[in-house]
Amino acid sequence: MTSCRRLLRHCALAVWVWGAASGASLADTPPDQLVVGVSMNNLLSLDPAAATGNEVVEIAVNLYDQLVELDPVNTTRVLPGLAERWDISPDGDRLTFHLRSGARFHSGHPVSAEDVAWSLRRVLKLNLALASPWKSYGFSAKNVDAAIRATDDQTLVIDLPRPTDPKMVIYTLATSVSAVVLDRRTVLEHEKNGDLGAAWLITNAAGSGPFRMTEWRPKEVLFMQRFDGYWREPAKLRRVILRHMTESQTMRLMLSRGDLDVATGMSAPDVKAMRKTPGVSVHSVRRGTLYYVALSAKDPKFADVRVREAVLRHLIDFEGIDKAVMPFYGTLHQRPVPLGLPATLPEPGYKLDPAVAKTLLAAAGYPNGFKTTIRVVAESPYTNIATNLQATLAKAGIDASILPGTGNQVYGAMRDRKFEIIVGRGGGGAEPHPHSSLRALAYNPDNRDEAKLTNFQGWRTSFKDEEMNSLIEQALLERDAPTQTRLYQQVQHRFDAVVPAIQPLSQMVDTVVVHGDVRNFVGHPAATTRLREVYKQR
Repeated sequence: MTSCRRLLRHCALAVWVWGAASGASLADTPPDQLVVGVSMNNLLSLDPAAATGNEVVEIAVNLYDQLVELDPVNTTRVLPGLAERWDISPDGDRLTFHLRSGARFHSGHPVSAEDVAWSLRRVLKLNLALASPWKSYGFSAKNVDAAIRATDDQTLVIDLPRPTDPKMVIYTLATSVSAVVLDRRTVLEHEKNGDLGAAWLITNAAGSGPFRMTEWRPKEVLFMQRFDGYWREPAKLRRVILRHMTESQTMRLMLSRGDLDVATGMSAPDVKAMRKTPGVSVHSVRRGTLYYVALSAKDPKFADVRVREAVLRHLIDFEGIDKAVMPFYGTLHQRPVPLGLPATLPEPGYKLDPAVAKTLLAAAGYPNGFKTTIRVVAESPYTNIATNLQATLAKAGIDASILPGTGNQVYGAMRDRKFEIIVGRGGGGAEPHPHSSLRALAYNPDNRDEAKLTNFQGWRTSFKDEEMNSLIEQALLERDAPTQTRLYQQVQHRFDAVVPAIQPLSQMVDTVVVHGDVRNFVGHPAATTRLREVYKQR
């Protein structure tokens, strides 16, 4: 009975969506609407202070504005957003942003520098997941009021609390959900018990972007309507509809029939088939995010470097996973610094070698292996990686049970530091700078549970190496580019030597299948794919 109700609900939703535009047939999306098939399994909150994952980034950048943006073709090129220009002080410790006039929120309130300052301060004061990058720059709930301030309606000043590379801060302002600008007055109207609107913003939005959200039904559908008062000019599309879809074959059928305009997260066989289908195109963009296998160094087994080396360096079939699982999802990469940066070293060449792994495990006191668990998000390619890993671990006597779950269950266990093995994806990488990924994957300045550096995978795995931390900090402050590159290469050599509790295996490739009449769809390597210029040509 439950499945029947669900089917009827989805059918009714489909009819309602298509019927929103008069004369639209069930096999043809409306010409002024973009219908996107996307998994919303990991879309748990829309609050910019708490929301994590690529899915929420792509929604947020269309509902909100940021001070600056990154060029999708050349991500080192910073483009104006709400700020029409900006200055970096000679010593690099102050950023000054000059906001454009005339921008308004969806409520009609004017966008001011105080709204920008309040939005950034809010992230630190709530101290949720997205506070982590700002804390790494030295900001805190105690100093943020003085460090980030509006000097007038159109001028924002950011004083960096500690020495850092100002380019990294600007890149974070351009790529992080935490840097979108909130309508301060609207959010505070919904504040409850001093939560700065946190409860309301889980399912609502208050931005100035090209679209405004009209409805979100979790794991079902999200509607965005064009904001006609947008300061650039109104978006070309009247409406964007995101439909929760996890079945690749269903998306393939709907694309072929014209019932979908864009599909994300399709399986490799279906993407291959769509490449040969007339009237559709396949867009692949390499992102900085990395797929990884992570261990908990809190676990006595994985606290032993020999066990970590056995599991992470000799019991992962890197090449097999790359060939069988990762086409259209990722490309083989074993370094903590993403591909394409000057500091990135050649691959270390780790390979599946159960004999070496057995020797290491025996030396660590596990000649017959042990039992463990692998937590994994219950969707491709994670489950396929986990199944492959389960088989290769067995070659050394390790009996691993797979525990599939939602993103909240899997990454929640990781944030709580209560797991054994996780197959996941993360590592920053949105900013085109080595520090972005190293901060997320390897850096752990405070390994105490109470530090709660939950957005740092290094902290989540309970692994800390003082020398690696020091090298990362030194590299960030180095002004000479060649010297900085050498320091980041030293970090990678140290990563090789100490065998942290996390091992990258593939760099994410975002593959999107797009219907042929969609124009100006440009996937962004930082997941900040903006839809304001997208339209349909029929």
